[in-house]
Amino acid sequence: MIYSCGDLRLDDQLFELTRSGQPVSVEPQVFLVLRELLRAQGRLVSKDDLVETVWHGRAITDACIASRMRAARNAVGDDGKSQTIIRTIHGRGFRLLPPVRVSDDTTPAAHPRITQAAEAPDPEGQPSIAVLPFRAVELDGANAILAEAVAHEILRALARMRWLTVISRGSSFRFSGTSPDLGMIGRTLAVRYILVGTLELSGRILSVSVELVEAATGKLIWTDRLARPIDLLAELQYAIVTSVATALEVTVPLHEAQLAEGKDLSQLDAWANYHLGLRQMFLFSPEGNQRAAKFFERSIRQDPKFARAHAGLSFTSFQEAFLRYGLDRGEAVNRARAQAERSVELDPMDPFAALTLGRSYWLTDELDLAAGWLARATDLNPNYAQGFYSRALTDVIMLEADIAADEVNKALRLSPLDPLLYGMFGTRAMSYLLRAEYAEAADWADRAASAPHAHFLIGMIAMVANGLAERNERAQEWLRHTRSLRPDVNAELFFAAFPFRDQGKKDLLRRELARFGIR
Repeated sequence: MIYSCGDLRLDDQLFELTRSGQPVSVEPQVFLVLRELLRAQGRLVSKDDLVETVWHGRAITDACIASRMRAARNAVGDDGKSQTIIRTIHGRGFRLLPPVRVSDDTTPAAHPRITQAAEAPDPEGQPSIAVLPFRAVELDGANAILAEAVAHEILRALARMRWLTVISRGSSFRFSGTSPDLGMIGRTLAVRYILVGTLELSGRILSVSVELVEAATGKLIWTDRLARPIDLLAELQYAIVTSVATALEVTVPLHEAQLAEGKDLSQLDAWANYHLGLRQMFLFSPEGNQRAAKFFERSIRQDPKFARAHAGLSFTSFQEAFLRYGLDRGEAVNRARAQAERSVELDPMDPFAALTLGRSYWLTDELDLAAGWLARATDLNPNYAQGFYSRALTDVIMLEADIAADEVNKALRLSPLDPLLYGMFGTRAMSYLLRAEYAEAADWADRAASAPHAHFLIGMIAMVANGLAERNERAQEWLRHTRSLRPDVNAELFFAAFPFRDQGKKDLLRRELARFGIR
């Protein structure tokens, strides 16, 4: 929706605020405050309404709300004395004084991820996909339309992915039948991937089977099957949509990297270099991180406005600062922030850009700002597992253990084979540590430190959790493992990465680290 008020214009899809036609830069929570006031169109917006919408119901002080409101007033050219635009109703909330106009932009430009067949991309560039209408088996009458409806919901979810071009329903739904010629369809629509599926009713059980196929070769890339009683149709539809969306986040980039590997580097385009960078980035090693940065830099040289490549470069700078790969942490922190800001500037709708900007605020201990941008990432893509994991880690550091547990559980449900699985397990462990449930913390920490690519900080969590659970022999094993990964490990590295807000919790963890000789 687009909201206009005087010389202000707020586009909640592009996450853009302009004043007299000029862009106004605001942080996410301030943007959401303004959006709520504009949505209300002069009606009262209570503090409770703002807390629920902007801070997702977390306990927030009045000072925090006042700070965001001051920034909102400044953005629209108002102040607390004149209150010509935003009026404070003492003890109740806030309301907007000027009239608000609302419009819904339904032009094709409002949906840039869904492409008509005539505008189909070069198969050598950005990954592209067509979702075909699903085949109905033992479904007739009113139920027959369900097969098409499920495919349509999947198409809508995939359209949120900024790295994937999705062919419109008007083009892809022209192809149906029991044995479609996928090679012909791929050539006609100029897509790299095709998603096909079957909806089948057996008694009262409704099942959905989906397959992701490489169009040119017919190679099966990924498949899944889910079933529910027909009474739980909505639950089944939600489950299959999230399954497809999250699986594609992992499987397609990895497959793209495999296609690019072994080719002459001089012949690779920006997207191929980007996907090779992702593959190296997820090795979570100093060497892999350096190689990833070079691929992202090569991608940016080929396309300076490639937002995702800038976000990838920010991710590698974050890793360098977070895990202390280099000697100059401050310089890496500055790069992580600047590269993420450039990515958001180039594509404000990309959840990966919002994620990297949010994570950059971890490095400067600005957790409120981090939380705002990470919430923006999951708002843009509700199936973004890494976004929910990053939100969970932020909440752990802010001592919101229960909220963190819910968020990391959602991340694990969405992406059980995620490259950041070790971090998800580690965050779950820390949520138990905060609640003094040490046996559960140790169990999850063991899983985290045993996962592929787990770094030395995860080993420290496993050591501390097992120590507090009085599993001292296991704790000693993780101590030796941690020192093998990082011989110079110390407490400062741990608390720089995890700046817990509660001094009592920090003191407890510091004593436990010292008990194992880490000071």
